[in-house]
Amino acid sequence: MKLEYFQMVDRVEAIDLERQTIRCRAQVPERSTVFEGHFPGYPVMPGTLLVETVAQCGGFLLMALDGYRRMPVLTQVVKARIREAVEPGATLRIDAEVQQVSSGIAAIEGRISLEDRRAAECEIRYRTMPFPEPALRDLVIARAREIGAPVTAAGPGGA
Repeated sequence: MKLEYFQMVDRVEAIDLERQTIRCRAQVPERSTVFEGHFPGYPVMPGTLLVETVAQCGGFLLMALDGYRRMPVLTQVVKARIREAVEPGATLRIDAEVQQVSSGIAAIEGRISLEDRRAAECEIRYRTMPFPEPALRDLVIARAREIGAPVTAAGPGGA
């Protein structure tokens, strides 16, 4: 996990395109400038970044489902609940499943777990749109390959 670069997912551990589910892993760094202000003397991962972690995990699922033709953009956090403080060094298990995909809108439900304890859960909506630039799509596909997400050829230029 590289907080300063918003690279929240370290690895795709499992993905089931038929069931539309994904499981990812992320290791919260021991040190980050984020923790200098959140909170001095008691560093914890900001809840907004936990939601972003779920959103990215779900985003990789959505892109894998459509062959990386469209880019999901977070548009709404329907609900979110932070159940436990996440400290530096924690290993996160992120699970997400698609609830809806239609007409440029997608919704997922996701959870973050610390070992067997639920740390956060949220319901997220995205707008899906064509990648604005081929170079951005190429960067996303390279990142997907780096973390072990499946990449299949689709659309102009293939994958």
